[in-house]
Amino acid sequence: MGSIAGIWDVVVKSPVGDLVVVYTFTDAAGLVAGTASSEAETVPLANVVCRDTSEGRQVTWRQSVTRPAKLNLEFDVTFAGDALSGYSKVSRLLPKIGVSGSRRV
Repeated sequence: MGSIAGIWDVVVKSPVGDLVVVYTFTDAAGLVAGTASSEAETVPLANVVCRDTSEGRQVTWRQSVTRPAKLNLEFDVTFAGDALSGYSKVSRLLPKIGVSGSRRV
């Protein structure tokens, strides 16, 4: 399956409204890394893991943000071609938040 490498325009459906985030992923010999950039800040992604699934390629990662609030987030998305969808969560107690996006061409 394809690589997640590239620039992705992503919308996170948060309780405070839609958050627009630009994700940049690199893939060097299977070692995937990335950053998340919003109007407020740019943060590195941690523990990026890619797996093949029947729906596409699953990618999980963690990131910490300080704006709009200090949060530790976990993401679980699936991408196929130039589209991705999935969810983010803050903790086990709060509901999952929808995530969708597209790769810039």
